[in-house]
Amino acid sequence: MITLIIKRLAAAVVIIVFLTAVMFTLQKVSPVDPVHAMLGAQASGQEILAERRRLGLDRPVVEQYFSYLAGLPRGNLGMSYRTRRPVSTDLASFVPATAELSTYALLFALILAFLLAIAGILIFYQRLGWLPATGRTSYADAPTGPTGFLTIDGLIAGRPVVTLDALRHLLMPALAVAAVPAVSIGRVLRSSLISGMRSDYVRTARAKGLSERHIVVGHVLRNCLGAALSMTGLQVGLMFSGVLVVEQVFAWPGIGQYMAQSIPAGDFPAIAGVTLLLGVVYVAVNAIVDILQAVADPRIDA
Repeated sequence: MITLIIKRLAAAVVIIVFLTAVMFTLQKVSPVDPVHAMLGAQASGQEILAERRRLGLDRPVVEQYFSYLAGLPRGNLGMSYRTRRPVSTDLASFVPATAELSTYALLFALILAFLLAIAGILIFYQRLGWLPATGRTSYADAPTGPTGFLTIDGLIAGRPVVTLDALRHLLMPALAVAAVPAVSIGRVLRSSLISGMRSDYVRTARAKGLSERHIVVGHVLRNCLGAALSMTGLQVGLMFSGVLVVEQVFAWPGIGQYMAQSIPAGDFPAIAGVTLLLGVVYVAVNAIVDILQAVADPRIDA
Protein backbone atom coordinates (compact mmCIF):
# COMPACT_ATOMS: atom_id res chain seq x y z
CA MET A 1 0.00 0.00 0.00
CA ILE A 2 2.82 2.43 0.87
CA THR A 3 4.47 1.72 -2.48
CA LEU A 4 1.20 2.44 -4.29
CA ILE A 5 0.74 5.75 -2.48
CA ILE A 6 4.32 6.84 -3.27
CA LYS A 7 3.89 5.94 -6.94
CA ARG A 8 0.59 7.81 -7.22
CA LEU A 9 1.96 10.91 -5.47
CA ALA A 10 5.06 10.93 -7.68
CA ALA A 11 2.90 10.60 -10.80
CA ALA A 12 0.65 13.41 -9.58
CA VAL A 13 3.63 15.74 -9.08
CA VAL A 14 4.95 14.98 -12.59
CA ILE A 15 1.54 15.66 -14.15
CA ILE A 16 1.11 18.95 -12.28
CA VAL A 17 4.59 20.17 -13.24
CA PHE A 18 3.86 19.29 -16.87
CA LEU A 19 0.56 21.19 -16.65
CA THR A 20 2.35 24.27 -15.31
CA ALA A 21 4.83 24.09 -18.21
CA VAL A 22 1.97 23.93 -20.72
CA MET A 23 0.15 26.88 -19.15
CA PHE A 24 3.35 28.95 -18.94
CA THR A 25 4.14 28.21 -22.61
CA LEU A 26 0.62 29.18 -23.70
CA GLN A 27 0.94 32.42 -21.79
CA LYS A 28 4.18 33.23 -23.56
CA VAL A 29 2.80 32.54 -27.03
CA SER A 30 -0.40 34.44 -26.31
CA PRO A 31 -0.74 37.64 -28.38
CA VAL A 32 -1.87 39.54 -25.27
CA ASP A 33 0.92 41.67 -23.76
CA PRO A 34 0.44 41.48 -19.97
CA VAL A 35 2.01 44.90 -19.37
CA HIS A 36 -0.22 46.65 -21.90
CA ALA A 37 -3.22 44.76 -20.55
CA MET A 38 -2.52 45.94 -17.00
CA LEU A 39 -1.48 49.55 -17.71
CA GLY A 40 -3.78 50.28 -20.63
CA ALA A 41 -3.15 51.66 -24.11
CA GLN A 42 -2.28 55.14 -22.81
CA ALA A 43 0.76 54.03 -20.78
CA SER A 44 4.08 55.61 -21.71
CA GLY A 45 7.08 53.65 -22.86
CA GLN A 46 8.89 54.38 -19.60
CA GLU A 47 5.97 53.10 -17.54
CA ILE A 48 5.81 49.92 -19.64
CA LEU A 49 9.54 49.26 -19.18
CA ALA A 50 9.30 49.84 -15.43
CA GLU A 51 6.29 47.51 -15.09
CA ARG A 52 7.95 44.85 -17.25
CA ARG A 53 11.00 45.00 -14.98
CA ARG A 54 8.83 44.85 -11.84
CA LEU A 55 7.02 41.76 -13.13
CA GLY A 56 10.30 40.10 -14.06
CA LEU A 57 9.37 39.89 -17.75
CA ASP A 58 12.76 41.24 -18.77
CA ARG A 59 14.48 38.09 -17.49
CA PRO A 60 15.22 34.96 -19.60
CA VAL A 61 12.17 32.75 -20.24
CA VAL A 62 13.64 29.75 -18.42
CA GLU A 63 14.32 31.88 -15.35
CA GLN A 64 10.78 33.26 -15.53
CA TYR A 65 9.35 29.72 -15.60
CA PHE A 66 11.31 28.53 -12.56
CA SER A 67 10.32 31.69 -10.71
CA TYR A 68 6.70 30.99 -11.65
CA LEU A 69 7.05 27.37 -10.51
CA ALA A 70 8.64 28.40 -7.21
CA GLY A 71 5.78 30.78 -6.49
CA LEU A 72 3.01 28.21 -6.99
CA PRO A 73 3.44 26.40 -3.62
CA ARG A 74 3.08 29.82 -1.94
CA GLY A 75 -0.13 30.49 -3.86
CA ASN A 76 1.47 33.04 -6.19
CA LEU A 77 -0.47 32.66 -9.46
CA GLY A 78 0.32 36.12 -10.80
CA MET A 79 -1.77 39.27 -11.11
CA SER A 80 -5.10 39.37 -12.92
CA TYR A 81 -5.09 41.79 -15.85
CA ARG A 82 -8.80 42.43 -15.41
CA THR A 83 -9.27 42.81 -11.62
CA ARG A 84 -5.73 44.09 -10.86
CA ARG A 85 -5.61 41.74 -7.89
CA PRO A 86 -3.60 38.56 -7.23
CA VAL A 87 -5.27 35.60 -8.93
CA SER A 88 -5.05 33.65 -5.67
CA THR A 89 -7.11 36.38 -3.96
CA ASP A 90 -9.73 36.21 -6.71
CA LEU A 91 -9.88 32.43 -6.50
CA ALA A 92 -10.29 32.59 -2.72
CA SER A 93 -13.44 34.64 -3.36
CA PHE A 94 -14.91 32.39 -6.05
CA VAL A 95 -13.74 28.87 -5.13
CA PRO A 96 -16.07 28.37 -2.10
CA ALA A 97 -19.16 28.83 -4.28
CA THR A 98 -17.89 26.33 -6.85
CA ALA A 99 -16.65 23.92 -4.16
CA GLU A 100 -20.05 23.97 -2.46
CA LEU A 101 -21.83 23.39 -5.76
CA SER A 102 -19.44 20.55 -6.71
CA THR A 103 -19.73 18.90 -3.30
CA TYR A 104 -23.51 18.78 -3.41
CA ALA A 105 -23.40 17.71 -7.05
CA LEU A 106 -21.23 14.71 -6.13
CA LEU A 107 -23.65 13.81 -3.34
CA PHE A 108 -26.61 14.03 -5.70
CA ALA A 109 -24.72 12.02 -8.35
CA LEU A 110 -24.66 9.01 -6.02
CA ILE A 111 -28.46 8.79 -5.83
CA LEU A 112 -29.85 10.45 -8.94
CA ALA A 113 -30.33 9.14 -12.45
CA PHE A 114 -31.42 11.93 -14.79
CA LEU A 115 -32.36 15.62 -14.80
CA LEU A 116 -32.13 18.37 -17.41
CA ALA A 117 -31.24 21.92 -16.35
CA ILE A 118 -33.51 23.68 -18.82
CA ALA A 119 -36.45 21.44 -18.00
CA GLY A 120 -35.85 22.17 -14.34
CA ILE A 121 -35.99 25.91 -14.92
CA LEU A 122 -39.14 25.66 -17.05
CA ILE A 123 -40.99 23.38 -14.64
CA PHE A 124 -39.79 24.20 -11.12
CA TYR A 125 -39.12 27.93 -11.58
CA GLN A 126 -41.23 29.31 -14.39
CA ARG A 127 -44.32 27.09 -14.13
CA LEU A 128 -44.46 26.00 -10.48
CA GLY A 129 -42.36 28.75 -8.86
CA TRP A 130 -40.94 26.30 -6.32
CA LEU A 131 -37.22 27.00 -6.79
CA PRO A 132 -35.11 30.05 -7.71
CA ALA A 133 -33.45 29.98 -11.13
CA THR A 134 -30.33 32.12 -10.58
CA GLY A 135 -27.88 33.24 -7.96
CA ARG A 136 -26.59 31.68 -4.77
CA THR A 137 -28.90 33.25 -2.17
CA SER A 138 -31.77 35.71 -1.83
CA TYR A 139 -30.22 37.38 1.22
CA ALA A 140 -28.07 40.45 0.57
CA ASP A 141 -26.56 40.18 4.06
CA ALA A 142 -25.80 36.46 3.92
CA PRO A 143 -22.72 35.46 5.97
CA THR A 144 -19.44 35.25 4.04
CA GLY A 145 -17.44 33.07 6.40
CA PRO A 146 -15.79 31.24 7.95
CA THR A 147 -16.08 28.29 5.53
CA GLY A 148 -17.42 30.03 2.41
CA PHE A 149 -20.20 27.39 2.21
CA LEU A 150 -23.48 29.22 2.73
CA THR A 151 -25.19 26.00 3.80
CA ILE A 152 -22.72 25.72 6.69
CA ASP A 153 -22.08 29.41 7.41
CA GLY A 154 -25.81 30.02 7.82
CA LEU A 155 -25.92 27.45 10.63
CA ILE A 156 -22.74 28.80 12.25
CA ALA A 157 -24.20 32.33 12.19
CA GLY A 158 -27.41 31.04 13.80
CA ARG A 159 -29.46 31.78 10.66
CA PRO A 160 -31.00 28.50 9.47
CA VAL A 161 -33.21 30.43 7.03
CA VAL A 162 -30.04 31.32 5.07
CA THR A 163 -29.07 27.64 4.97
CA LEU A 164 -32.52 26.63 3.70
CA ASP A 165 -32.44 29.41 1.09
CA ALA A 166 -28.95 28.33 -0.02
CA LEU A 167 -30.14 24.74 -0.37
CA ARG A 168 -33.06 25.89 -2.53
CA HIS A 169 -30.63 27.78 -4.78
CA LEU A 170 -28.27 24.78 -4.90
CA LEU A 171 -30.85 22.17 -5.81
CA MET A 172 -31.30 22.77 -9.55
CA PRO A 173 -27.67 23.57 -10.52
CA ALA A 174 -26.33 20.69 -8.40
CA LEU A 175 -28.80 18.27 -9.96
CA ALA A 176 -27.85 19.50 -13.42
CA VAL A 177 -24.15 18.88 -12.73
CA ALA A 178 -24.84 15.52 -11.07
CA ALA A 179 -27.07 14.06 -13.79
CA VAL A 180 -24.46 12.76 -16.25
CA PRO A 181 -21.98 11.41 -13.64
CA ALA A 182 -24.85 9.70 -11.81
CA VAL A 183 -26.01 7.88 -14.94
CA SER A 184 -22.49 6.78 -15.91
CA ILE A 185 -21.43 5.64 -12.44
CA GLY A 186 -24.75 3.92 -11.81
CA ARG A 187 -24.62 2.04 -15.12
CA VAL A 188 -21.09 0.75 -14.48
CA LEU A 189 -21.89 -0.26 -10.89
CA ARG A 190 -25.10 -2.01 -11.96
CA SER A 191 -23.26 -4.01 -14.65
CA SER A 192 -20.54 -4.98 -12.18
CA LEU A 193 -23.08 -6.05 -9.55
CA ILE A 194 -25.02 -8.17 -12.05
CA SER A 195 -21.82 -9.86 -13.17
CA GLY A 196 -20.68 -10.36 -9.58
CA MET A 197 -23.98 -11.92 -8.51
CA ARG A 198 -23.45 -14.63 -11.14
CA SER A 199 -19.94 -15.53 -9.97
CA ASP A 200 -18.82 -18.77 -8.36
CA TYR A 201 -18.01 -17.25 -4.97
CA VAL A 202 -21.61 -16.00 -4.65
CA ARG A 203 -22.96 -19.50 -5.30
CA THR A 204 -20.54 -20.82 -2.69
CA ALA A 205 -21.65 -18.18 -0.17
CA ARG A 206 -25.30 -19.06 -0.78
CA ALA A 207 -24.50 -22.72 -0.31
CA LYS A 208 -23.04 -21.85 3.09
CA GLY A 209 -26.36 -20.25 4.07
CA LEU A 210 -25.27 -16.60 4.07
CA SER A 211 -28.05 -14.02 3.68
CA GLU A 212 -28.43 -12.09 0.41
CA ARG A 213 -27.73 -8.83 2.24
CA HIS A 214 -24.47 -10.19 3.66
CA ILE A 215 -23.45 -11.55 0.26
CA VAL A 216 -24.14 -8.27 -1.57
CA VAL A 217 -22.65 -5.91 1.03
CA GLY A 218 -19.83 -8.05 2.35
CA HIS A 219 -18.65 -9.72 -0.85
CA VAL A 220 -20.14 -8.57 -4.16
CA LEU A 221 -20.14 -4.82 -3.55
CA ARG A 222 -16.52 -4.71 -2.43
CA ASN A 223 -15.38 -6.70 -5.45
CA CYS A 224 -17.41 -4.49 -7.81
CA LEU A 225 -16.35 -1.11 -6.41
CA GLY A 226 -13.19 -0.92 -8.55
CA ALA A 227 -15.00 -0.25 -11.83
CA ALA A 228 -17.35 2.30 -10.22
CA LEU A 229 -14.43 4.11 -8.57
CA SER A 230 -12.57 4.27 -11.89
CA MET A 231 -15.65 5.77 -13.55
CA THR A 232 -15.99 8.26 -10.69
CA GLY A 233 -12.43 9.47 -11.24
CA LEU A 234 -13.12 9.95 -14.95
CA GLN A 235 -16.41 11.71 -14.29
CA VAL A 236 -14.76 14.33 -12.05
CA GLY A 237 -13.16 15.95 -15.10
CA LEU A 238 -16.49 15.98 -16.95
CA MET A 239 -18.17 17.36 -13.87
CA PHE A 240 -15.77 20.30 -13.79
CA SER A 241 -16.61 21.19 -17.38
CA GLY A 242 -20.29 20.85 -16.50
CA VAL A 243 -19.86 23.14 -13.51
CA LEU A 244 -18.35 25.88 -15.68
CA VAL A 245 -21.35 25.77 -18.02
CA VAL A 246 -24.02 25.35 -15.35
CA GLU A 247 -22.67 28.34 -13.44
CA GLN A 248 -23.42 30.46 -16.49
CA VAL A 249 -26.95 29.04 -16.87
CA PHE A 250 -27.83 29.63 -13.22
CA ALA A 251 -25.73 32.82 -12.69
CA TRP A 252 -23.78 31.02 -9.96
CA PRO A 253 -20.96 33.25 -8.58
CA GLY A 254 -18.14 30.70 -8.82
CA ILE A 255 -14.96 30.16 -10.81
CA GLY A 256 -17.02 29.39 -13.93
CA GLN A 257 -18.22 32.98 -14.03
CA TYR A 258 -14.73 34.19 -13.14
CA MET A 259 -13.33 32.23 -16.08
CA ALA A 260 -16.09 33.43 -18.44
CA GLN A 261 -15.35 37.06 -17.56
CA SER A 262 -11.59 36.58 -17.87
CA ILE A 263 -11.54 34.97 -21.34
CA PRO A 264 -12.91 37.98 -23.31
CA ALA A 265 -10.48 40.26 -21.45
CA GLY A 266 -7.49 38.06 -22.34
CA ASP A 267 -6.76 37.72 -18.62
CA PHE A 268 -4.33 34.82 -18.96
CA PRO A 269 -3.10 34.65 -15.33
CA ALA A 270 -6.72 34.21 -14.20
CA ILE A 271 -7.38 31.58 -16.88
CA ALA A 272 -4.16 29.75 -16.00
CA GLY A 273 -4.96 29.93 -12.29
CA VAL A 274 -8.38 28.33 -12.73
CA THR A 275 -6.94 25.69 -15.08
CA LEU A 276 -4.15 24.79 -12.67
CA LEU A 277 -6.55 24.64 -9.74
CA LEU A 278 -8.92 22.29 -11.57
CA GLY A 279 -5.97 20.23 -12.82
CA VAL A 280 -4.57 19.79 -9.32
CA VAL A 281 -7.98 18.80 -7.94
CA TYR A 282 -8.53 16.33 -10.79
CA VAL A 283 -5.10 14.71 -10.30
CA ALA A 284 -5.63 14.54 -6.53
CA VAL A 285 -9.07 12.95 -6.88
CA ASN A 286 -7.79 10.30 -9.27
CA ALA A 287 -4.86 9.54 -6.98
CA ILE A 288 -7.33 9.05 -4.12
CA VAL A 289 -9.48 6.83 -6.37
CA ASP A 290 -6.45 4.64 -7.15
CA ILE A 291 -5.71 4.25 -3.44
CA LEU A 292 -9.36 3.45 -2.65
CA GLN A 293 -9.34 0.80 -5.37
CA ALA A 294 -6.36 -0.83 -3.69
CA VAL A 295 -8.18 -0.72 -0.34
CA ALA A 296 -11.30 -2.28 -1.90
CA ASP A 297 -9.28 -4.91 -3.77
CA PRO A 298 -5.88 -5.73 -2.21
CA ARG A 299 -5.08 -7.87 -5.25
CA ILE A 300 -4.32 -4.71 -7.23
CA ASP A 301 -0.60 -4.68 -7.96
CA ALA A 302 1.09 -1.90 -6.02
